[in-house]
Amino acid sequence: MAAAVAAAPGTLGSLHAGGARLVAACSARLCPGLRLPRSLAGRRVSPATWAQGWVPAAGGPAPKRGYSSEMKTEDELRVRHLEEENRGIVVLGINRAYGKNALSKNLIKMLSKAVDALKSDKKVRTIIIRSEVPGIFCAGADLKERAKMSSSEVGPFVSKIRAVINDIANLPVPTIAAIDGLALGGGLELALACDIRVAASSAKMGLVETKLAIIPGGGGTQRLPRAIGMSLAKELIFSARVLDGQEAKAVGLISHVLEQNQEGDAAYRKALDLAREFLPQGPVAMRVAKLAINQGMEVDLVTGLAIEEACYAQTIPTKDRLEGLLAFKEKRPPRYKGE
Repeated sequence: MAAAVAAAPGTLGSLHAGGARLVAACSARLCPGLRLPRSLAGRRVSPATWAQGWVPAAGGPAPKRGYSSEMKTEDELRVRHLEEENRGIVVLGINRAYGKNALSKNLIKMLSKAVDALKSDKKVRTIIIRSEVPGIFCAGADLKERAKMSSSEVGPFVSKIRAVINDIANLPVPTIAAIDGLALGGGLELALACDIRVAASSAKMGLVETKLAIIPGGGGTQRLPRAIGMSLAKELIFSARVLDGQEAKAVGLISHVLEQNQEGDAAYRKALDLAREFLPQGPVAMRVAKLAINQGMEVDLVTGLAIEEACYAQTIPTKDRLEGLLAFKEKRPPRYKGE
C-alpha cells in the first residue's frame, strides 16, 4: 500500500475521476475482512489520505494547559505534545522571529520532517499550527532567500512548499490554524490547508503575490475559492487585498474572530478550546468524518453520498462503536481506544 500511496498524485483531485478504492484499502487497514458496499465496487479513490495509521483516544474532560515532551527539530519550529487532560493535542509553533516566520528552506525542511512524524504518530488527535512570534503568523516566502535563487531553483523550491502544505492538508486528524498576527502569501496558504482557522481581530491576511508579479504557488488559487467562493477569491487575489480578522470572518475565510489579549495569543487559546472539544470523540470516527467531508467536497453529490456510505461502514465493526453504545446505556463517558 505504501508504494501506491507514494505514487498517488494530489489525493483530493484524483477522486474526481472516479469513486473510492481508497475506502477498500482503508477498510483492510482498519478492520480486515470488511467489505465495501456494492455502490462503491470498482470505483477509484486515492489512498494517500488513509496512509497514516490510526490514533487512540485521549478521552475524558479537558481543562489544564500542560506542556511535556518537546521534539527539538531546531528552534525555528517547536513541536509540543500537550499532556494531562490535553493529551493528544500537538502544537506546531513557528519561531523564526528574525525572518517574520517566512518560509525558508530550513523551515520548510523542518515542517516536512515534523508532519512526516505526526501523520504516523498514533497518539495524535488534533494539531494546532501557531506562531510563537508576537504579531506574526507567517509572512509568506522568505524573499531575501528567494532573491538569491536562480530561476532554475525557484520552481523546485515552490514545489517543495506546495508539497509540504499538501501534506498538512492530508493529515488524517483535525488541524487548526491559530492566526494571531500577519498571515500573507504562503503564510495564508499554510492556514488554508488547515481544517479550521481562527484569528485575532488585529490579524492581517491576504494572498498578495500579484504585487510581486507572480501568483500564489502553495495552493492558494485552489483552496481560497473553495473556502470563500470563486468570485470573491478572484477579487482578493487580483487586488492583493489584505483583510483584518473581522473582514476575514465576514467572508468566511476564518471560523472565529477574537479580540486580541495582552499576551497576544487569543487565537491560540481559542484553537486550544476547540481541540479540547474534539478530544472526547471517537478517534476512528474523527478520521473517517474528515475523509468523507474532504473527498466528498471534490465530487458530485451522488458520488459523495456513496463515499459517506463507505466511510460509515468503516465504523460499524469497531470496538469504539460498541463502547459508545454501552457508555450511553450505562450513562457514563465512553472510553474509546481507537479500535
